Amino acid sequence: MRDTGKRQRTANAESSSDTVVVECACGPFDESGAHRHAVAVDPDIKARNVKRLRRIEGQVRGLQKMVDDDRYCADILTQISSVHEALRSVGRELMRNHLKHCAANAIAAGSDKADAMYDELLELMYKHVR
Repeated sequence: MRDTGKRQRTANAESSSDTVVVECACGPFDESGAHRHAVAVDPDIKARNVKRLRRIEGQVRGLQKMVDDDRYCADILTQISSVHEALRSVGRELMRNHLKHCAANAIAAGSDKADAMYDELLELMYKHVR
């Protein structure tokens, strides 16, 4: 994602300010990321991801209880490993959707959008291989 240098004028009741508009294949968004939305998300995949994330939320609450109850460290670490794998599973689904839709569209568009997407994908890979 690159700063295209374009500026969008925004106004509120008290004052106006310049906002830098940054573009990616998914559409324009401001630097805070407030307007970024996924494109072409399959409703079934979204429902599965939400269900997985709710299950993970329950696992994390269970971890908190295990710590509060002074459970055996190795048991807690095993559960932490399970949460990590569950999160990686959701991440793989999201990456697949991003590659299939957002990245494919940007790369097909060529030029600046493709270059920005290549940079974004490299950054994502380095962040998520740890």
